Amino acid sequence: MNPARQPTLLEALARDAALVLKSLGGAAHETTVIDCVAALRRQRGDPVGPDLGRLIVEAFQRYSDWFTRPFGEGSRRWALIAEPA
Repeated sequence: MNPARQPTLLEALARDAALVLKSLGGAAHETTVIDCVAALRRQRGDPVGPDLGRLIVEAFQRYSDWFTRPFGEGSRRWALIAEPA
């Protein structure tokens, strides 16, 4: 029996960000997503460090098959383009 694979921190943050974006209609400003993910993590009892915003942006970039910047590079608005499997 193989135990269930634990997602990496970036994958977990990307999944949280996808959940937040979906609840916000599919797109939102980066700071809104960061604030909502922080609230979600606090509600679950997960740690929220000072580098959370940077890590979420890194997760957006790493999981670019899930997220896009609908207004192009330099924009701080993100949109969900595919839900995580």
